[in-house]
Amino acid sequence: MFRLEARTSTPAWFNLALPLIAIAVTLVLCSGLIAVAGAGVIEAYGVMLSASLGDSYAITETLVRAAPMIFTGLAVAIAFRAKFWNIGAEGQLLAGAVASCFVGAIPMPGYLAMLLMALVGAAAGALVALVPATLRVKFKVDDVVSSLLLNSVIYYALMALIEGPWKDTFSGYPISPPIEDSANFPVLIEGTRLHLGVFVALIAAPLCWFLIARTTLGFRIRVTGENPEAARYGGINVQRVLISTALLSGALAGLAGVGEVGGVHFQVMSDISPGYGYSGIVVAMLARLNPLGVVPAALFLAAVMTGAEAMSRATGVPAFLSDVIQGTALLSMLVALLFTAYRIRRVGAQT
Repeated sequence: MFRLEARTSTPAWFNLALPLIAIAVTLVLCSGLIAVAGAGVIEAYGVMLSASLGDSYAITETLVRAAPMIFTGLAVAIAFRAKFWNIGAEGQLLAGAVASCFVGAIPMPGYLAMLLMALVGAAAGALVALVPATLRVKFKVDDVVSSLLLNSVIYYALMALIEGPWKDTFSGYPISPPIEDSANFPVLIEGTRLHLGVFVALIAAPLCWFLIARTTLGFRIRVTGENPEAARYGGINVQRVLISTALLSGALAGLAGVGEVGGVHFQVMSDISPGYGYSGIVVAMLARLNPLGVVPAALFLAAVMTGAEAMSRATGVPAFLSDVIQGTALLSMLVALLFTAYRIRRVGAQT
């Protein structure tokens, strides 16, 4: 007979191993679906790995896909640290994309255009995140529900723009006008899509770690998340911390949209994000809300996304397997987190 027993402490190695265990369990579970599709498991995973990390071009494509998930993963990780349940990173990303596209379409010097796109996109994301934070602080509205529902509001507002004032009158396609060439982000490696926004995303992770681990605001965020009553007793304005956290979280998600407009698509369309905001939740959980862990977690999901398309072409396994892997990884990590607080203890049979 087995039962769960509370741990008195958790070994450091176990905390580091948990994401790896969750990923390993995910790949084992999803191998069953590959086998059902009639493909070889080793072959399919081999194609996925080769297509995402097999050469320099594949690596740059994986990095390009990872960049928006690094931003949304950081957005979710910081918000969850304060127990602000921001499920709205997808809408905040779209808001950042729309705002930056407005600015990028205005003729101006390139360096100024890129700077203003980043500032306006971050501000748009922050304003969207401010809505559920204000509703929670002022009216006790559940931030999970309000932030999630705002995703649809922002998406349909975007659709109204590209089906209305922004619609291409010549082709009839629901896409926005392109940004100015001067506003396009510089390409870091010629012949690839690796752009400046990828570098900024990689730099953002250690900066966010420093903010959380080494600053007064970070301390207040951590204390508010761990014990809001103790935070209030210690003189911390919990409501102000929640608002500040929401603004920071929304700004990071908005920057994900800026990167997609300035470095990848150069305009706004209905499918500018294949769910990067929701993927950010998986990334943050795999990283255990540690900003430094967000980068490898985002790279893993980006490799899965990049490789799934090649795997589908080579083996016939549906590319939707990448979505299944994301969902399974999240569930596996949530189950794994249970064992940081509990362990399985075998007890003798009782008569």
